[in-house]
Amino acid sequence: MKYSKATNYALHTMLHLAAATPDKPMGVQQLAQQQKLSPTYLSKILTKLVKEGMVQSASGANGGYSLKANWESISFLDIIHAIEGKASLFDCDVDHGPNCLIQQVMVSAEEKMEEELRNVKIADLAKEIAAAK
Repeated sequence: MKYSKATNYALHTMLHLAAATPDKPMGVQQLAQQQKLSPTYLSKILTKLVKEGMVQSASGANGGYSLKANWESISFLDIIHAIEGKASLFDCDVDHGPNCLIQQVMVSAEEKMEEELRNVKIADLAKEIAAAK
């Protein structure tokens, strides 16, 4: 299973924001530099995260991006859905209807994976980083 690079960058960006200073804005330049990617590309990712209500942006000299209130409840799955959308990873192209055994197996596996990703919070990883310092 493969997710887009945008999802990878979104997960890392959210972790950087959570581990650094969740309530203090960080500039897109700084965030992009940490991951060695284009600020323009990261801005597009951050725009999706803002739209989904996970991140807020502030303009001005002390502006940038910061996590929204209640950020501790944001899961990996929330971030993945913000970037990738909520469509199923597998659609059976063979017209068997809802009784397709292949579709049932794939949907079941996807549900288990989503449950795991729903249980992993970005705040938990930020705590691990803080504890390691």
